[in-house]
Amino acid sequence: MRWHLNRLLPAIACGCMAASGWAQEGWKPAPVPIATKWSADVRPDSVLPEYPRPQLVRFSRPWMNLNGLWDYAVAPKSQEKPPETWAGKILVPFPAESSLSGVGKTVSPEERLWYRRTLELNMDRKPGDRVILNFGAVDWQCDVHLNGVKVGSHSGGYDPFSIDVTAAVKQAGPQELTVAVWDPSDAHWQPRGKQVRKPEGIWYTPVTGIWQTVWLELRPEQAVDSLKITPDLAASKLTVRPVSDTSGRAGVKPAVEVSVFSGQQLVAAATAEVGQDVVLNIPNVRPWSPEDPFLYDIRVRLLQNGAVVDDVTSYAGMRSVAVGKDENGFNRILLNGKPYFMFGPLDQGWWPDGLYTAPTDEALRFDVEKTRQLGFNMARKHVKVEPARWYYHADRLGLIVWQDMPSGDKYIGPKDGDIVRSPESAANFRKEWRAIMDSLYNHPSITVWVPFNEGWGQFETDAILAETKAHDATRLVDGPSGWTDRGTGDLNDMHRYPGPGMPPLEEKRAVVLGEFGGLGLPIKGHTWQSEKNWGYRSFTETPALSSAYLELIRKLRPLVAQGLAAAVYTQTTDVEIEVNGLMSYDRSVVKFDEAELRSAHSVLRLPMAPIRSTTLVETSEKDPQQWLFISKKGWSDLWYTNGFDAEGNGWVSGPGGFGTKSTPGTVVRTEWNTPEIWIRKSFEMNARPASGQLVLRIHHDEDAEVYLNGIQVANLKGFSSGYEDVELPEKALKALHAGRNVIAIHVKQTTGGQYVDAGLSLRESQ
Repeated sequence: MRWHLNRLLPAIACGCMAASGWAQEGWKPAPVPIATKWSADVRPDSVLPEYPRPQLVRFSRPWMNLNGLWDYAVAPKSQEKPPETWAGKILVPFPAESSLSGVGKTVSPEERLWYRRTLELNMDRKPGDRVILNFGAVDWQCDVHLNGVKVGSHSGGYDPFSIDVTAAVKQAGPQELTVAVWDPSDAHWQPRGKQVRKPEGIWYTPVTGIWQTVWLELRPEQAVDSLKITPDLAASKLTVRPVSDTSGRAGVKPAVEVSVFSGQQLVAAATAEVGQDVVLNIPNVRPWSPEDPFLYDIRVRLLQNGAVVDDVTSYAGMRSVAVGKDENGFNRILLNGKPYFMFGPLDQGWWPDGLYTAPTDEALRFDVEKTRQLGFNMARKHVKVEPARWYYHADRLGLIVWQDMPSGDKYIGPKDGDIVRSPESAANFRKEWRAIMDSLYNHPSITVWVPFNEGWGQFETDAILAETKAHDATRLVDGPSGWTDRGTGDLNDMHRYPGPGMPPLEEKRAVVLGEFGGLGLPIKGHTWQSEKNWGYRSFTETPALSSAYLELIRKLRPLVAQGLAAAVYTQTTDVEIEVNGLMSYDRSVVKFDEAELRSAHSVLRLPMAPIRSTTLVETSEKDPQQWLFISKKGWSDLWYTNGFDAEGNGWVSGPGGFGTKSTPGTVVRTEWNTPEIWIRKSFEMNARPASGQLVLRIHHDEDAEVYLNGIQVANLKGFSSGYEDVELPEKALKALHAGRNVIAIHVKQTTGGQYVDAGLSLRESQ
């Protein structure tokens, strides 16, 4: 039925007293290297005019969009009163550093950003109506005044908040609204994602101030303040908990009437007291999934003595998510009770013209649509939270979402213990994370919470993961995404660039590849800067990029067959000088043939025939393996053959891996700090395999030559950032024989870290 779209929003738009009549004088976009096509659609008198809260839409009262031109000024942080003079106009809700704000300037940690605007409350207020001021998000701490009266404060850059300003509203005439914002960026411990004061590499421009829609609404004295919607697919039940502050007032005994619709058809209805769970039986349930993102409409009416005093709508998707065994005994992510391989891009959510803020709702929707069109079923929203409408688009278009907590505070390395936060930082993390989860709880697209990424701000890991699960048991909780796993959470999450790779299988947790790829290609005329752009692995031509990407996907498929439960490719778009995107930063160029990508991605589906992997040579990732090695020349050139007498030529035995302990992502048990090293190891086989794929698992820094029984089977250039699986050519399989076999490796080192360790396995389809 879609009241909140087809029926309600046009009606509300008529009552929406947006800031009309403002000329564009005093505003133009600040200079920017590139911009999206949607920049041309931005008008100060109609900025992001869509209803901003699609999961709680109020029938009965008008609303006022406060996006548009405001006065702004930058003053010392110590200044607590509004400035006497204003610097100019800023276009809300674009952050001050963005082009579309019209300002394009950085606000330092020693400064405060001030906003001011006047408005007329030309809305039809009924007796008892409350005036509620809503902010989608403000980064980071803000104080709000109306007509000189402080009406509220908030800290937290990623969660929406509301302030009842009724008492400060003047009876007639213009109302003056001021907002003062302090955002220390990377000079403080607060969650901030990728923002830094000196952008470089994977770190981007700071975002200060209001960056989501600001709006006023009239709310009845007795009102539905929020909804908590929980599907139970297995039981075919939907639980709706309406919350209203009227429930505690003496003499007030409101009731709520909840109705659920499938299209135009009423499928369930029930009435209960406010504050109680309303449990509805849903007949012939239609589950939500990427293939069929069906949404049920919900209508909630607040009743007082039988009369309707408030009327809101929402929606729900009936879906479940869990970890469980598939028919082959692998732990899989179960979507709606069935094994489901989740695959999608790392989605940063940045824009060249608006930074954190998309220029238009069409632009916001575009990223979700394009992700689905490229054959992905998931996106990992990376250390950022989007406006509610982005998740609404994901809900209705069928894009699964893994939601990160924006990172902040100090870092730890892969081998370090948890950081110790200050009491203030720890309490703030918990407060902001709970607020983010609460604000996004009703979205069926979100299936996984990701509290930590790559050791950044990671503290009290086991406790935070347990608290996250206790706060929302309906979703999975990722173990720290990358690097610093502690053995808890629902997922063991590895990062591997370029990869792919997978953690060892576990008895209880599913194993996932939380980041891989990062193949970079700058597109001339579509980059943040003309040169010195950055990628995890860089290319200069589209064919080479495409070939490398398709090879990654080809290597990913056997990992899925061996139990990998999900994978995340870095990333949706380029961001500033990071050019790892599937698309350019301005979204005008898709770097790949879209049909070719869809076809490649289509094979990553379950069920999939399992692959049996037999280890021939263990790596030293877990337990040290003995190798013969030498780090200087002066012996026979036949060192890589089966018959070479290594010990007679001065080779010695040592445990792997070999390298310097400062090399990231390594387990060094034998120090190697010379320019070259030669290592070899023998292993026994009962017979030569008749078929199968021989796979070399290797971590090399830098160039590595690999031999089997005297035959060169691999020549690997550069370095790997971790262990990688390399499928060897057919001649490698033919080189094996019954009895004693030898694997031999030569590694050259030129600069930076150095390391080598390897193993060998045979993959066979079952």
